[in-house]
Order: sequence, then structure tokens, then C-alpha cells
Amino acid sequence: MTINSKGIALIKSFESCKLKAYRCPAGVWTIGYGHTKGVKEGMVISQEDAEKFFDEDIKDFEKQLNSLQLAINQNQYDALMSFIYNVGVARLAKSTLLKKVKANPGDASIRQEFNKWVYSGAHKLPGLQRRRAAEADLYFS
Repeated sequence: MTINSKGIALIKSFESCKLKAYRCPAGVWTIGYGHTKGVKEGMVISQEDAEKFFDEDIKDFEKQLNSLQLAINQNQYDALMSFIYNVGVARLAKSTLLKKVKANPGDASIRQEFNKWVYSGAHKLPGLQRRRAAEADLYFS
């Protein structure tokens, strides 16, 4: 599968685009639409670079998500793409969220699993609460 326009719009709406490197709430240097690979303090990019990084990151995450061989529909795929774009596939791989998706992609308790991922350290972040709610809504739409 590949992500569609709904999934891309969801990710971009939460990542926004910053052309100058900044530290995200987790303290990681970030630029563009949440791109972290090779980002250094003081780095500045163009909008074209931001789009290129985004496309590269999406392709990488698609490969990783597809390798899990989940029996899911397009909206479920897009919701999980947004999730791993934010937290990474390694965290998804160890999660109860993934276990439940594998066991029964329609399990209503999956919504609560999304909602567990709203913390940065010990701090509950309103932006993550909104993002997880939007991901769960897309997953179940």
C-alpha cells in the first residue's frame, strides 16, 4: 500500500513546515515536516527541500509499515502512517496497538491504544492528544 492524500494531509497538518531547524518537544533537531535525519542546529532549507525530505521520509515509512504485512484498509493504513511518522515504527512494533491491529483491525479498543501515545516524557501534550484523536478517527472512518 501507499499513503493517500488524506494521510498526507493529516501528517502535514500536525507536523507543519519549519524551514529553520528547531528542537521538537522530545529535544530532537527537526526541520521541514518533522524531518530529523541529519538535521543540525542552525540548518535552513527551502520549501522544495522540505517537500523532498517529506517524500523521502514517507517512502521509508511506507516500506517499514508494509513490511508488517497487516490486513488493513486504506484509512487504517493512513492513520498508522501518521502514527509512525510521529513516533517511529520501532515503537509501533513493540506496542499493544500493533498487537490489537494484527489480531483484529476492527477492534474498538484500538482507539484507546492510540490515546495512550500522548506523552513526551512525563508530560501530556495537547498537540499529541489532538493528533492521536485525529488518527483514531481516520482509522475508524
